[in-house]
Amino acid sequence: MLVVFLLLVFILRKFAWKPIIDGLNDREREIQSALDLAEETRAEMAKMKSDNEKLIAEANAARDKIIRDAKEASERMILEAKDKAIAEGQRMIESARETIHNEQHAAIAKMKEEVATLSLKIAEKVLHRELSDRSSQEKLIADLASSARLN
Repeated sequence: MLVVFLLLVFILRKFAWKPIIDGLNDREREIQSALDLAEETRAEMAKMKSDNEKLIAEANAARDKIIRDAKEASERMILEAKDKAIAEGQRMIESARETIHNEQHAAIAKMKEEVATLSLKIAEKVLHRELSDRSSQEKLIADLASSARLN
């Protein structure tokens, strides 16, 4: 019985246990390789997560800078437009004042011209009425002649 047992152990060892142990060793190596790969993947995922967070932080910073620059540019454009509008308004007011001043002078000159024309017409009518008879004309000539000698 001992010989049969030893023979069975020898046969099993030679033909069964070695392939079973080799299969178990192969399976252990595969499991260890899968665990190592999972650990590497986990580490890589952690690194990618930190890289993504860094990229998101950089993108947020860039976005904030762009928004800040855009706000500054819009404020600067508003101030420039306001200054330009004020300058244009002042120029228009000055132009209007100058136009009013010129119109005033033109109106005064026209009024003087019309007053002179009207005065001449009135004087002409007064003289015409006063000099309608011959004795009035002679008296006016005498008065003018005497005053001309005095001057």
